Parts: sequence; structure tokens; C-alpha cells
Amino acid sequence: MRAILFFFCLGAVSGPAAADEVGITKDIMSVTVQTADGPVEIMRHQDTDARLEEPWVQTSRPCPNFCIQPMSPASGVTPVGELEVLEFLRSGDALVVDGRIRSEFEEGTIPGAISVPYTEAADRLGEFGCEIDFDGWICEAEVPDVVLFCNGPWCGQSPTAARRMIKAGFPAEKIYYYRGGMQSWNMLGLTVIPGGS
Repeated sequence: MRAILFFFCLGAVSGPAAADEVGITKDIMSVTVQTADGPVEIMRHQDTDARLEEPWVQTSRPCPNFCIQPMSPASGVTPVGELEVLEFLRSGDALVVDGRIRSEFEEGTIPGAISVPYTEAADRLGEFGCEIDFDGWICEAEVPDVVLFCNGPWCGQSPTAARRMIKAGFPAEKIYYYRGGMQSWNMLGLTVIPGGS
């Protein structure tokens, strides 16, 4: 779904309630997504005094390992922001993949995301519609779009996953990169849930 017309689709999701003042956009209060445990409503915290908690308030992490990542981790990968991620979740037009290690996923993730740690991404392309062959993976069939994210602009886990997936045969043009990751998601006060099974 290259032509992203999500602005029109999201507008129909729900409108602001009279008592709520912190919307996703001026016309969208929340987006409901399906998860393995049932529907989850994603919205922003309504407490206008809410503040970030650890570890999301930390601004400086040593590089390496925590170097600032480029907007696109590889040629052909499309960077996306929160509204695009929400539309992919709402529509089901992509797999939203948490590329962080499993313990980070379990602590809290974006509702509707699945866990595919960056160390496993290239080995799990079968879950993304590819077929194994003697030399690796064949991803010629209609593979889904995949949205990768990790901890934030300083986190190299999902960029590493993207590069490994591409090297293993997954088409770069089917990968979207949410660079802001969990840091931006938390900064905007969007719903976070514990990662499931």
C-alpha cells in the first residue's frame, strides 16, 4: 500500500469526546487495533501533566552501541511516523514488528505488534511469506509489508533487522521503518501494553 491515504481512513475511526482534550490529531481521539488478546484502543494519555518515565527520559547513551540511526536503514526502506503506524495497525495492511529483544517487548510494546527480535529476523522470513530454499529465502510471492521499530532513534536493533532481512532476500520496498520507536511512542503518550506470547 504505497499510496498512503491513511489520513482519510483514520478520520473515520472516531471523533473527540467532549471531556477529552489530548487527541492523536484534531479529528482522531483513538484507534482500535486487533491484538492476540482482543481489541485494544490506542490513544494518548489524557493527563496533561503526564511526564516520561525511565528509561525514556534518558537523552544521552554512549555510542557505540547507541548511535543515532539514519532515517532509512537501507536503500528502498521507507521511513514512517506514528500516524502511518496507526493506520497500518488499524487496517491490517502490514505486520508491525517489534525488533527488540524479547524482554524489552514483554516490558511494553505497541498494541498489535509482534515480537521478532533483530537477531532472529533473517531466520524467520517464513513468517513473512517467504519460502526457504537451498541458498536461503525466496520472497517472490506476495509478501506483506513489514513495519519495523525498536527503542528509538538511537537504537540499532530494527535497522539491523532490516539490513539482515534484505540480505536474506526480503524486498527492501516492503519494509517500513518507524525510527521514533518506543521513545517517540512514549513521548507522545500513546498506549503501551505488555508484549504477549
